Amino acid sequence: MAAKNTDLSSKLAAVLRLTRIEHSIMLVIAVIAAEIMAGGMPSITVFALSMVTPIFVSMAAFAINDYFDVKVDRANRRQRPLVTGEITPNGALRITAVCLAVGIGASSFINPYALAIAALFGALALLYSYRLKELLFWGNAYVAFSMAIPFIYGNYVVSSSMPYGILLVSAMIFLSGLAREIHGTIRDMKGDAQARAARTFPRVIGRRRSAFLALSLYALAIAISAYLFFAVQPFRQNLAYALPILAVDIMLAYLGIEYLYRKGRRFYGHARNVSLAAMALALATILLSALLMVRI
Repeated sequence: MAAKNTDLSSKLAAVLRLTRIEHSIMLVIAVIAAEIMAGGMPSITVFALSMVTPIFVSMAAFAINDYFDVKVDRANRRQRPLVTGEITPNGALRITAVCLAVGIGASSFINPYALAIAALFGALALLYSYRLKELLFWGNAYVAFSMAIPFIYGNYVVSSSMPYGILLVSAMIFLSGLAREIHGTIRDMKGDAQARAARTFPRVIGRRRSAFLALSLYALAIAISAYLFFAVQPFRQNLAYALPILAVDIMLAYLGIEYLYRKGRRFYGHARNVSLAAMALALATILLSALLMVRI
C-alpha cells in the first residue's frame, strides 16, 4: 500500500511539473484582480467556475507544449517529465484533452464572453505548440498575450465592457511577458535551432539585438506602471501599489540590462527565476491594489 501511495504521489508531482501549476496560480490571481476592478466579485458559483477555467486551460497549454517540445528539452538538457520518462507522450496528450475539456466546459456555465475567450485560447494553445512557436514574433506574442488574457477574461466574467485600467494593465503585462519570452529564446537558442529550426529573434537579428529589444519592451512596461500610479484608479497614489511595483520595475530593469552583457546556463537559470518572481509580484501587487487603497 505504501508503495502504491508513493507511486501515486510521484505521478501527481510529475503531472504538476508537466502542467506548470505555479503558472495557473498566477493566472487565478489575475482573474480575481480583474473581477474586482471590473465591478466586484460574482456569485460563489460563478467565481469558482472562473477559477477552474484559467487553471485547466493553462495546464493543457503546458502539457501540449512539452509534447511537441520534447526534442528541444532534450537538446537543452531540461529534466522535464517527458524527457525523464515520468510521463509518456500519450499521457501528455490525455492530460491535455482532459484539462481543455474541464477548462472550456467550466466557462460555458458563466457567459458567452467567457466561453469564447476560453475556447479561443484553448485553440491557440494547440496551434502555438504545433506551429506558431516556430514563427518569428507570433509565438512570443501568443505566450505574452496568454499572460494578459486572464485580466480580460476576469473582466468579462462580471462585465460586458472593458475599463481603461484593465486595458492598460493588460498592455503592461503583455509587454513584459513579450520581453520575458524573447529572453527565453535567447536562453533556448541552441535547442530551438537543433530540434525545431524555429525562427526566433536571436537567430534572425542576433543575441544582442534581441536583448536590446527585450530591454525596450521592459522599459515600455515600466512606463505604463508609472502612468498607472499617477493617473489610473485604483493605482493612483496608492502606496499598496507604489512600493511593490517599484520592486518589480527594478527587477525587470536589472534583467533587461544583464541580458545585454551576460550569458551562460547559470545566469539563464537565475534570470528565469527572477523574471518569474517579478511577474508573480506584479500580479499580487495588482490584486492588492484592487483590494486596498493606501493614500500617499
